[in-house]
This record gives sequence, structure tokens and C-alpha cells, in this order.
Amino acid sequence: MSYSVNELKDELVKTLSAEYGYDASEATILQMYGTVLTVVQQKLLQKRGEYTEKMKNSDQKRIYYMSMEFLVGRSLKNNLYNLGMEAEMKEAVKELGFDLETIYDMEPDAGLGNGGLGRLASCYMDAATTMGYPFTGFSIRYEFGIFRQKIVDGWQMEQPDNWLEMGGFWLVPRRDESKEVHFDGEVKEEWGETGLKTIHKNYYTVRAVPYDLLITGKDSDVVNSLRLWSAESPSSFDMGSFARGEHIKSMESGNRAEAISKVLYPADDNIEGKSLRLKQQYFFVSASLQNIVQVHLRTNPSLDNLPDKAVIHINDTHPALCVPELMRILLDDFGYSWEKAWDITCRTLAYTNHTIMSEALEKWDLTLFRHHLPRITSIVEEINRRFCNYVYENFPEKRGAIGSMAAIGDNQVRMANLCLIACFSVNGVSKLHSDILKYDVFKDYNDIYPGKLTNVTNGITARRWLNQGNPLLADMISSLIGDGYVHDLSKLSELKKFMEDDSVLAQLADIKLQNKKRLAKYIAEHNGFQVDPNSIFDVQVKRLHEYKRQLLNAIEILHLYLQIKKGATIQPRTFIFGAKASAGYYMAKEIIRFICAISDIVNRDASLNGQLKVVFLENYRVSLAEIIYPAAEISEQISQAGKEASGTGNMKMMLNGAITLGTMDGANVEIHDVVGPENIIIFGMNAEEVMDLGRRGYNPWDVYNNNGYLKEIIEFVQRGG
Repeated sequence: MSYSVNELKDELVKTLSAEYGYDASEATILQMYGTVLTVVQQKLLQKRGEYTEKMKNSDQKRIYYMSMEFLVGRSLKNNLYNLGMEAEMKEAVKELGFDLETIYDMEPDAGLGNGGLGRLASCYMDAATTMGYPFTGFSIRYEFGIFRQKIVDGWQMEQPDNWLEMGGFWLVPRRDESKEVHFDGEVKEEWGETGLKTIHKNYYTVRAVPYDLLITGKDSDVVNSLRLWSAESPSSFDMGSFARGEHIKSMESGNRAEAISKVLYPADDNIEGKSLRLKQQYFFVSASLQNIVQVHLRTNPSLDNLPDKAVIHINDTHPALCVPELMRILLDDFGYSWEKAWDITCRTLAYTNHTIMSEALEKWDLTLFRHHLPRITSIVEEINRRFCNYVYENFPEKRGAIGSMAAIGDNQVRMANLCLIACFSVNGVSKLHSDILKYDVFKDYNDIYPGKLTNVTNGITARRWLNQGNPLLADMISSLIGDGYVHDLSKLSELKKFMEDDSVLAQLADIKLQNKKRLAKYIAEHNGFQVDPNSIFDVQVKRLHEYKRQLLNAIEILHLYLQIKKGATIQPRTFIFGAKASAGYYMAKEIIRFICAISDIVNRDASLNGQLKVVFLENYRVSLAEIIYPAAEISEQISQAGKEASGTGNMKMMLNGAITLGTMDGANVEIHDVVGPENIIIFGMNAEEVMDLGRRGYNPWDVYNNNGYLKEIIEFVQRGG
């Protein structure tokens, strides 16, 4: 469907009058922001209605993607681009006296994710929708996101991210499809007409209210939805307590329920935080599975064929409760036998693993688990009993491994193990990562379930990170090879014929410089100092974690600083960092403070003559990444080999013309194989060498004494600079 400038302008004028009672000459920029969003949302709702009607007669298998995170960024620009009306809307808004870029900047990033896990989920949604698949995402409508990062004297401060105030407009409430989720209580067995039944009693109820974020695809008739659950209490106010003067107590039930959907990843270094995280996971899993079952039964007489009509994908271990919750629904709500329920469950669920680190393979204290989820606990215990018996009877050579493979052990419920036992497919997210899973971390499962563990290397949607984030480069590419690459990225290989074309290379260099100037302008506005766009922009932006080795990058900066102070001359270089540390991750926060301290020392030293600058950009997010990636020239992908499951920042920056400096880790390995060693800079140990060093051990004191550069840096830090 095409949209003319005049048609859009007429719709904007009518909507502005209907919603606010003003014409364009009287309207504020905030009112125009709301008007533009309203017009776009109406077009999405119309397309969604048409697609929903079409799907009523479709036998296409549905994809349900369960993830605690969806890092969608801003929606307005993405929707306009996918609807094919960005240029027309820009002109229509301009003719009414406003600037569309200013309106873009008013929209906050949706507070629904934090890192690569959530961005992968969003890229999948975009790609699946563009390709015409019926794809529904499920998560939580976090009121305050993860947090808004503020750097104060080098320290990360966490502030509430009230994104719903300006970003909640995109969410379509569906209160009529609310679900009830039950916590606590106890489980009793009672004889009924159909035999022995398990009854969950004396629980408290949380109401899950759905809000739909509509997702468009490029050149596609499909409009899918990301369904986000908000937690409410069925009785949020106790009039009796209030009447007795117990005013705080009268609101306790409402506060207890609403806390579930307040923030993403509440700090879990205390029992209250652990309890809240467990409730969050069960809350969104239970509500989502109830929803999936309801949708299935609209067009099917029973759940017998659920595996043929739907696949439910578990993105990391956070939604692993899908396994026992689907069993609970089948057993308790629909009366299936254990064997039949287990067959349906195992053929419906798939799982993506995102890490090999044991601390990230979630484990729940069994006592806490039983307290909040008594019925789920009894189901997990039965799954565990049957699995252990199965291995003992059928794989005598694995009897010694049963303890580590079990779903319950050491008074803990092991969520990754639960997925490995139940899901029909388990994938890693890069070839290296998947090989480590198959032949090391999950080797015993791979032996008894041959073919279950596979590899699906992570990817990105180039439409977001090239066409929208770097329109100058996208337009140039389209002028050279056409726009077929928008739907088939392999067509970018056609650019090889321009490798020796001086005019094309000059144009590329000019585009890079313009993007660097844009980022330099942002740095000046937000960090208060100037950086040279003609310097090399060396970029490391990603979640802050020790294994990602931002600390190694910081040490390299100090090395360069000390060499310059001794008279060396280098190509001017600007190091750019962006990262959030988890609220309870003290060491990660210390690394941020260290980087900021280096920035203060380097940027204030006039004797460097502009050869070195260090920038830490606070509150790293998708919309900021869209400014950083096009400007990057060196892409730091330097995780310790064997630790990074995949990584996608490496892909996004390389797509925008940056050179990767990295280790043979995650997707770097496959990128190296595709582009060749001449187009990627690799250093350090490989994964096998790292594991061998870990087995042999080493003496840090010897490293310190035998590496003059490192010793000089550490002594400089010890002196306080």
C-alpha cells in the first residue's frame, strides 16, 4: 500500500484536531508527536486486522517466542520504514511546520531489554515478520525497564527508566484476554469421578493483563504482536483494612502483585530479589502458555495436535518453566495422562542456550521454588524421577553422570537441565559455542539424545542496522547494486567489483567521516568535550562483564598513554565505550569507574596534542547504538575465547564498515572463515588454549615480572596516575 504526502498530511490534520482540538499552527511538538504516532498506529491496526482475518483460515504453523527481554529500541522510525512511508511522512510533517527527526528523538527506547539476548529476540521478530511467518513474542511489560544509567564521578547510578510515559502509546491493551497466575499455597491429592486429582489450594492470585506491541515487516502484509504482560492484583485495595486505619496494609496485595512487572532483572543478591525473579519468570510463562492454548483451541478440537500447529521457543533459561507449566496445563486443566502430556510437551518446546558459564545456567533453591510454585515443584520432581530412571535403565555407562544431568540436585532446580531433558531441539548460537555444548558442557545429553543439540548462529536484521541506522551508506549501496540486499544480504557480495574503484572508495570514506561527525556532535552535547572526527574511532559497546574484557581495552589505553608521554607518536585515536553493569555486579561497576578515571586523566592532558581521547557514553541503548555503529572504525570484540556464545555487535559494526579486532570467540570464528584473515584482526589464545591454560594454571606474579609494559601500567595505577 502506498501513501501520498497529501493523504498523510490530511490524516495528521484531522487527527490533531480530533485528539487535541488544535490545528498545526497552534500545536506543540509534543502534540505533533502524539499525532504522528496515532496515524501510524491506526495503519498498523488496520493491517493487523486484515492479517488476523486471513490467519483464521490458515493452517500455517505458529511460532511463539518466550523471552524475558525484547530490546526493540524505538518503534516509530522502524514502522515508517517497514510501511514504506518514511519519506512521505517526513515531507507531510515538514509542510505542517515540524521536523520528523526531532519527533524521532522524542521517543524513548522501550524498556524491555538490556543486551544481546533481547536484541536477538527483536531481530528474529523483524525477520520472521518480513518473511511472512506468524510469530508471537511473549515477555513482561516492565514499568521501569532495567534502569537509566547515570555516571556520577565515574560511578554508575541506576535511575528509573519511565519509558511508558512517552513510549507506552504503542501498546494496545487487551484486558479482555487477561489471565490468572497462582503462587504459593499447597498441593493436595483428592479422589474424584475420574480418579486421583492434584489440587492446588490456598494460593494467591496475580492477574496478568496483556498489552500488544505491533511488529511490522518490510514489504510484508504480516503484522505480528509482541505480547507483554502487566501484573495486577484482582483486589488491589482492601477497604476493610483502610477503614481500620491500616492504610499501608490496605494496599499490600496490590503492591505485591505489581512489583512483578516493575523492573527487568531486579538485583538478586538477596532473598527478596531472588523471589521476585522467580515470580517474574513463572508469571509470564504461565500467562503466555494459557494464551497459546486458548488460541489453539479456537480452531482445533483438542491439544492433541499442538506440536503440529505450534512451536514454543525458550530463549535462554528464564522461560524454562514452560516445561513444567505446559505439563501442568495438560495434566490438571485438560486431564491428559502423564505419558500423553509428556509427549505433547516434548514435541512442542525448543530451547536456545546462550551461555556456557555455570553461574548463568539458572539454578533455583528448591525450598524457595517449592514455596512459591508447589504444583510446579511436584511436576519437576516427577520429571526428574522418570529421567533418572530412564538413564539408569537404558544407559548403564552414564549412571555416574546422572547426578550432574538431573533436573534437581544439591537442593537446586537446574533450569538448563530441565530444557535439555524436555525440548525436542536445543541449539547454541555460534559454531564454536555449539561445539563446546555438544562435546563438553552438555556432552552426556548429546550422547543419549543424538541429534538434539544443533547450531543456529545468531544474526541481525540489516534493515535496522544499515538501512535505518546508516541511510547514507544504504543509499550508496543501492545506487551501486540495487536494493535486493534488503531481503537477501548475500547480494552485498556484488560490491566486490568496486574494490579498486577510487571514486567508490572515496565516497565510502566521506560517508564514514559524516557519520563520525554526527557521533562527535553527540559526544560534545552529552559528555561536554570535543573529539576529532579525523581520529580513529575505536569502539567497544556491549554489556559490561569481566569475560568481555573491557578491562583489557582500558589497560591498552593506559599503555598508549604512557608511550605517548615518553615521546611516542601515534595516529590520533578516540576510544569509545558504552556499557551498563548489572545493578548488583560490583566488579563491573568498578571497571566502569576505572574507565572513567582513565578518561579524566587522558582528556585533561594537553601534552598529548589530541593523539588520544577516551569517551564513556552513559545509558547505552539501541537508539544510541544506531549512532555509534555507523561511525565505528575499529570494532573491539575481545572476549576471552570460549566465553562469548556468539555476539552480534561484531556483525553490526562490520556491516557498517568497521574492522574487527578480536579473539577467536563466538561468531568471530565464522566471520573470520567468511571474510578471510586479511579482513579481520585476530589475536590471543583460542578456546582450546584457554581451557588448557586453565587446567595447567599459571602464576600471575611471573606474568607481572616478565612483562615490562604490564608492570609499568600496574605501577602507574598504584601511584594513582
